[in-house]
Amino acid sequence: MSRIKEFNLPDLGEGLTEGEILAWLVKVGDTVELNQPIVEVETAKAAVEIPAKWGGVISKIYVEAGTTVEVGAPIVAIDTEPSAGPLPEGLPTPSAESLAAVEIAPVEGAVEPGLIGGPAPGGRTAVLVGYGPKNTTAKRRPRVGTPGGSAPTTAVAPVATPPATPVPAPPVAPAPPPAPAPSAVPVNARVLAKPPVRKLARDLGVDLTVIVGSGPLGSVTRDDVHQAAAGAVEAPAAAPAVTAAPAAAVFDASREQRIPIKGVRKLTAENMVASAFTAPHVTEFLTIDVTRTMKALEKLKSRREFRDVRISPLLMVAKAVLLAVRRHPMVNSTWSGGTNEIVVKEYVNLGIAAATERGLIVPNIKDAGRLSLLELAEALNTLVQVAKSGKTPPSDMTGGTLSITNVGVFGVDTGTPILPPGESAILAFGAVRPMPWVHKDKIKVRQVTTLALSFDHRIVDGELGSKFLRDIGDFLTDPEGALLSWT
Repeated sequence: MSRIKEFNLPDLGEGLTEGEILAWLVKVGDTVELNQPIVEVETAKAAVEIPAKWGGVISKIYVEAGTTVEVGAPIVAIDTEPSAGPLPEGLPTPSAESLAAVEIAPVEGAVEPGLIGGPAPGGRTAVLVGYGPKNTTAKRRPRVGTPGGSAPTTAVAPVATPPATPVPAPPVAPAPPPAPAPSAVPVNARVLAKPPVRKLARDLGVDLTVIVGSGPLGSVTRDDVHQAAAGAVEAPAAAPAVTAAPAAAVFDASREQRIPIKGVRKLTAENMVASAFTAPHVTEFLTIDVTRTMKALEKLKSRREFRDVRISPLLMVAKAVLLAVRRHPMVNSTWSGGTNEIVVKEYVNLGIAAATERGLIVPNIKDAGRLSLLELAEALNTLVQVAKSGKTPPSDMTGGTLSITNVGVFGVDTGTPILPPGESAILAFGAVRPMPWVHKDKIKVRQVTTLALSFDHRIVDGELGSKFLRDIGDFLTDPEGALLSWT
């Protein structure tokens, strides 16, 4: 058995296909122990520290910080028997195929590899620790228009087509209008490029389909992308000016910032698009007087058991949602299109939207409906602190059944929140403001807020959504009375 063991990037949950190396916690020559954190990796869900699978000495680090690595690719080599003497000449080096496989772009309408619902880049699949890349040949669907449904296996689609030789028109007929120029790339053209090259093209805003590759088999290289990007910057200067303004005022790359879409931000965008165009959203609004809720919070803060716990109006909103679910359990459910069922959950994994430096995440409190008010307050504090530190584990961001987004902390009155995928309702809690309000037939200054409830209209109709929102509002209008009568 070899004393040098390669540690592959593990599958960090939910079928993730890649992760970005944020920082190495060790260097070559360091001695590490079993389960000692050695690297910090950001996935599409969170930043996590990965522990060593073996004890020993770090022999080689294959990838630098800032590099995006596919699941299953080797990232570090560990000498598990450092006391056995000097290492043999030449440490194992992972093949180019294991670190970055050549990826073929999908035809128009296909799902981009690596995105939700698509295959892993390069025909590979997400793998677990100890498993290598998929060895079987990826199967492709027949190309449209190919006789017998078989696609050519050896020819590479040209990147550009030569202009056709013009055919003179008959002398007696008038000259036909000029035909549109042939497309630079056939509709079904496939572009050969490695994942790092594709990432570079996305960062620079370059369309790979218009580049003539100079690499093997016509593949696009990094130099090709840089040259195309340079040509794109120079092109506007050569074009005739549309207005009297100088070209630099219209397009100035030096005054633009390009932010790669990756990690948490990438997954959030994919989930929100999937949710918005899958579940028919309906949003209802309710403005309420929460003066009694604010007074109840002050009473809680004075109680001995709550003195060391930070509490906010969000605690009362969370409690109101949990009690309203007991009265209307259908709101806490999921639409299962695959089985044609509505799955009603008898537990509430309460999601709380949290803004972090890496983007919006929605960790959830498991089985929140079983917690007391004090336990719920402590769980909320822990959730927020971990989210702000950027250490929320992927397990805390899966399995949510119902969510709350507190837009009031930003001074916003309300909004129309988008459902997290798989959930049927989300509540937006707006800012609490002193406002004139009719109270006991007199206009007084009261503490007022606006609630917004978005729900999946396939599961929750207008009546159910209205009753659920109304019950939340009733609780926050008189929390002490609701606790006495509802529990």
